[in-house]
Amino acid sequence: MRFASLGSGSEGNGLVVEVGDTRVLIDCGFAVRDTVARLARLGVAAETISAVLVTHEHADHIGGVAAFAARYRVPVWLTFGTLEMVSERFARLDRVYGFDTQDVFAIGMLEVRPFPVPHDAREPVQFVVGDGAHRLGILTDIGVTTRYVETSLSGCDALVLECNHDIDMLAGGDYPWPLKQRISSRLGHLHNEASAALLAALDTSRLRHVIAAHLSQQNNTPAKARAALAQALNCSPDWIGIADQASGFAWREM
Repeated sequence: MRFASLGSGSEGNGLVVEVGDTRVLIDCGFAVRDTVARLARLGVAAETISAVLVTHEHADHIGGVAAFAARYRVPVWLTFGTLEMVSERFARLDRVYGFDTQDVFAIGMLEVRPFPVPHDAREPVQFVVGDGAHRLGILTDIGVTTRYVETSLSGCDALVLECNHDIDMLAGGDYPWPLKQRISSRLGHLHNEASAALLAALDTSRLRHVIAAHLSQQNNTPAKARAALAQALNCSPDWIGIADQASGFAWREM
């Protein structure tokens, strides 16, 4: 089992998980041509994608899904609430599957366990995916953690964890006040210290990879995100990976 990122941030998100000949794309916030190029950078042909999983309906996560799925005849999985929000643009797709926030289902060789998160979307989820031996936890676009989130992510072998903003940088930046309030609200995004506190609350005994993701290009830095998560794990900041907007991150093996 391995995973890699096409890119992560407010301009587009996409993560690939591979087990054997099963390749699942989690979110697709890029135009089709850009998505194909980013997949090719990882050595993945677009026509080999088995399915697309969607976390929620915000454009940086779902903006390219319908066009990509139509072009390559790929099935799409999303919550019923998310589907309700995007039903018109998904109406022409052959295979669209809805699920509840606590369903468990399989796509090829991959087990998918969604879990609900607090975020300003209709029915947002994040995912834990695994192959029976290893588990990858994915958590971006969440305003505050919950006990259920912590239980879902405990014991994972790898985590992709939101570190959206630094509190001081957001407060002192030039974003409009309503946008600052949205980002820092209980339905917004995690700041570095909140992500670190979440990480410290988990069972990390199996943890081999931690990637900081969905960093704000205006209100955070990789160094700040790394430092916060490294402190929670008592490890070197260099051990913490970064998913950036332009290049995501390369394959990580589990």
